[in-house]
Amino acid sequence: MESSSRTAGASWALLALAIGAFGIGTTEFVIMGLLPEIADEFRVSIPTAGWLVSGYALGVVVGAPVTTVLGTRLGRKTMLLLLLVLFVAGNLLSALAPTFGLMLIGRLVTSLAHGSFFGIGSVVAAELVAPHKRAGAIAFMFTGLTVANILGVPLGTFVGHAIGWRTTFALVAVLGVAGLVGIAALVPALPRPEGARLRAELSAFRNIQVTLAMAMTVLGFGGVFAAITYIAPMMTEVAGFAESSVTWLLVLFGVGMFLGNLLGGRYADRALMPMLYLTLGGLAVVLALFTVTAHHRALAAVTILLVGGLGFATVPPLQKRVLDHAAGAPTLASAVNIGAFNLGNALAAWLGGLVIAAGLGYTAPNWVGALLAASALALAVLSGVLERRTPRAPVSLTGAPRLVVAD
Repeated sequence: MESSSRTAGASWALLALAIGAFGIGTTEFVIMGLLPEIADEFRVSIPTAGWLVSGYALGVVVGAPVTTVLGTRLGRKTMLLLLLVLFVAGNLLSALAPTFGLMLIGRLVTSLAHGSFFGIGSVVAAELVAPHKRAGAIAFMFTGLTVANILGVPLGTFVGHAIGWRTTFALVAVLGVAGLVGIAALVPALPRPEGARLRAELSAFRNIQVTLAMAMTVLGFGGVFAAITYIAPMMTEVAGFAESSVTWLLVLFGVGMFLGNLLGGRYADRALMPMLYLTLGGLAVVLALFTVTAHHRALAAVTILLVGGLGFATVPPLQKRVLDHAAGAPTLASAVNIGAFNLGNALAAWLGGLVIAAGLGYTAPNWVGALLAASALALAVLSGVLERRTPRAPVSLTGAPRLVVAD
């Protein structure tokens, strides 16, 4: 009876984390469908309005380590609550901003919560369950992010077009409040790990496996965004889709993310490294084939689904790998790894833009993505070889006897 009660408690706590992730995922991606309206209202060009996207990504990269370091003396639940307060404030500022400059500041404030929330949330999710269920718990939290691409982004875009983009950001702030209340009520106050100081957190980066996992994150997810960043011109100019179909193709990408996340969490707990080999290798092959399938509507749609699935299937195993090898001081490493996803996004978008500007066509970024994914696979193989040469015993995330809320 007690065990089932603890299991139910952990499930509700994970749901609260997923709600917060849903809000963050919605605000990150919904801006892309609202840029023309925002640019018109503030009388700026589309490229200038694009800083609301790229500025957010850079804010995540910088904000993840900074806010995590500032919170090293706080309990993880307290830090999650403060991050969601920041998230709500940033979205309210975006909704009410009278100038483009203040809108950009609102986006930057919101981005500061992103990396640390997912980084700290991953640690909390893993601590709520038994060791053999950690990747599944992390995947459950990230389900909120994937569902945001299926429901939150299309709905937010529809509301923005029908009522106004300011309403969209106000509603996202409400989602943040819902996540805040849920975490306050349902997530237990796990004990702060002993010795949770900046020096201890930084020591995790001396582990070559942590560094390799983060490099795999940058390259692997970069491979995904090399293709997806330019999905609109690729699908309209090459595949022949109407502009109105791009939204639903992105929803299809979100469905792939959702399914890949669930599969990644399920099988990473059983065979983490084989899962990485399979997904990164499959991603490299599918992205290379995308240069061909992009010329056929049905095949292009299937490929988009596969890119989302294979790409996001790497998230739970990579995040769990960072947690496992940064055990004892995982919080900063986990948050920085979330920043690495956004660094990969920015790097891939830049490289993809270079090959298009060079006159190689809208399918050329797919080759960039395939090379990035193949590079991530090579690092995964290297990581596996090094691990077999230096086996390590499992360690608690806190470096002390584990508190297991659910079996």
